[in-house]
Amino acid sequence: MEYKMIAIDMDGTLLDDDMNVSERTKKVLKMATEKGVHVVLATGRIFTSARYYAKLLELVTPIISCNGAYICEHHRENVLYEQPLSLSNFKKVVKIIEEEGLYYHFYDNENFYVKELNHSSLKYYRWNEKQKPENKINIEIIDNPFKLAEDKNLQMYKVVVIDSDKKKMNNLRKRLSENKDIEIVSSWHNNIEIMDKGVSKGNALKKLCESMNIDKSEVIAIGDNYNDVPMFEFAGVSVAMGNAEDEVKKKASYITDMNSNEGVAKIIEKLVLR
Repeated sequence: MEYKMIAIDMDGTLLDDDMNVSERTKKVLKMATEKGVHVVLATGRIFTSARYYAKLLELVTPIISCNGAYICEHHRENVLYEQPLSLSNFKKVVKIIEEEGLYYHFYDNENFYVKELNHSSLKYYRWNEKQKPENKINIEIIDNPFKLAEDKNLQMYKVVVIDSDKKKMNNLRKRLSENKDIEIVSSWHNNIEIMDKGVSKGNALKKLCESMNIDKSEVIAIGDNYNDVPMFEFAGVSVAMGNAEDEVKKKASYITDMNSNEGVAKIIEKLVLR
């Protein structure tokens, strides 16, 4: 089979545990692109973070970010698709999260909004300290998310809640699930991610393939967590990392090595470069 696209998740998949891409993996991705295969980053991250790695890898393909709520050709700043949360749903979601007293942040394509630096926001803040100005993620500490959203008429693509208390998180998920106009997934054991109804990496991958006239049978999807499963369900071939959740592995056509042991490079060598 001649594949035309490889959609690759970032955290726990393309990136190792130190958030780096190995030289072997860089070489393999370059060889795949030289063979005419479109290598697409498909991540839950904010667009600006994914763009940094796309530039690092010299990829000139669209980026699927925010769990599929935003697709953009970073090399020419061309937005192909976007599906933000409505203002009313954003308010409903944040109200419930605040009632539960849990940490959360939210973002559009360029800006990361948070009430306190912790968890992911603190990680990005420290990451910024080492970056050139053009690579930094704009982190804005706010007091009132409701006023911010109304005054600036922001396009909110995703809200993320992080807490290690499973009981609290399960209760939050139960409350949020009563709203049938939102999508709820997890990309890590301690988080909940909320987007507009129908938003997923799989739906975004479908839209991207339609725009590029690529059949799903010609697509390989690689990931490690629950938010990658919609990609697996769409793509002709799905690959779970060795470090993937057990339920995710059950959905995959293949299981490769761990992200810390160049699992992405190994499966592309096997399926694409042979």
